Amino acid sequence: MKKIDMDIVVIGGSAAGLVAAMTAKSNYPEKDVMVLRKEEKVMIPCGIPYIFGTLGTSDSNILPDGGLVNLGVNIKVDTVERINKEEHTLETEDGSVISYEKLIVATGSTPFVPKSIKGTDLENVFTVPKNKVYLDTFYDKLKDCKKIAVVGAGFIGVELSDELNKIGKEVTLVELQETILGNAFDDDTSLVAQDILTNRGVKMLNGVAVTAIEGNGKAEKLVFKDGSSIDVDAVVLSIGYTSNVGLAKASGISVNSQGSIKVDAYMRTHQKDIFACGDCAQKRDFITGRIVPIMLASTACAEARVAALNLYDLATIKTFNGTISIYSTNIGETTFGVAGLTEKRAKAEGFNILSATFKGIDRHPGKLNNPHYQSIKLVANKASGLIMGGEVIGGVSAGELTNVLGFIIQNKMTITDLLCSQIGTQPMLTASPAAYPLIKAAEMISRKMSRR
Repeated sequence: MKKIDMDIVVIGGSAAGLVAAMTAKSNYPEKDVMVLRKEEKVMIPCGIPYIFGTLGTSDSNILPDGGLVNLGVNIKVDTVERINKEEHTLETEDGSVISYEKLIVATGSTPFVPKSIKGTDLENVFTVPKNKVYLDTFYDKLKDCKKIAVVGAGFIGVELSDELNKIGKEVTLVELQETILGNAFDDDTSLVAQDILTNRGVKMLNGVAVTAIEGNGKAEKLVFKDGSSIDVDAVVLSIGYTSNVGLAKASGISVNSQGSIKVDAYMRTHQKDIFACGDCAQKRDFITGRIVPIMLASTACAEARVAALNLYDLATIKTFNGTISIYSTNIGETTFGVAGLTEKRAKAEGFNILSATFKGIDRHPGKLNNPHYQSIKLVANKASGLIMGGEVIGGVSAGELTNVLGFIIQNKMTITDLLCSQIGTQPMLTASPAAYPLIKAAEMISRKMSRR
């Protein structure tokens, strides 16, 4: 048995684990900090779909260790088998016993494979985990596959389909809902994304349920609930992820009924000196307060900073007040982004809302420097004018504009606040100050409010 004494230990080396360890060491430089992770090399989560096309290799999608190393964080590649919370120790696969003062659990998530689909154990049936060894095998096997079905049209499924299409594969994207990206966007935005992806060559099957994958030892046919089927050489299951909480449950750390670790606004678990963040930790919606199954690297990093900042002393300014659900993706030259509640979700939650959409050009005049149209949809509370969500379609600038929407929501700005906000514009870089889509959409809602 090898005994190792540490002050702060982080279990998990992906986005949440990396940021938690770096934040802890930066704020408590006198403390010995260790990251314990299973992988020698860690994937950049959001870049995984692009290794199959644009990047061409997983080696171009490595989360660098330089930030950890330069700060003096210890890295140990090993598997934690047990957390002894009373003794403040960890037992690992190589026989080490590691003591800690404070522990951060950032064990991430695992691809969800539905038991209702038969044949998922056949060869050439893949998921999309954050595991370089698996992804390299996946990549190599796809080289000999022509017809590929991607099941699940969330962000990973859409981006992976587009990337595989780029390298000449015959891709069919299969989705149970009537539109792609349906959990993130309202239908009007989803349909724009769907049309672009279809025009780029991806075949679409919407509103269909997969019941089986069939073949003689490997995937050859994808079968649907209505009895129809398509021929395939490979199937990629991109149906979502489940929190990795096996270690936590086995060690007596509290897990909620949805299958994620219970945490408070400081990212503390119910167990003394143990924190959790990232995909394994429970999420509450910023606006509704409901527990939601959101798994985002950006949210994980925010939680990680909050956890690390509160390890030794609590401050009310260092809390995590809920996820805003900020997503963006890119299909060809068009970017799609969403922050907060969509119109359909706000209505489903029972809010009385107003919405408005304004479409303009992200340059002024519109013939400058590769212009792209920019469409902004805002959702606001009808009574108070509080901005609850928004969607963006545009060029590359739409990704950052989506982040701006996130800041607006987090700071609880109203339509009036937005109308009075000062902006900087430049002909080559932004829309006109007289027709800035974000503010013009706010104007449209303001007029609706004044007509009450």
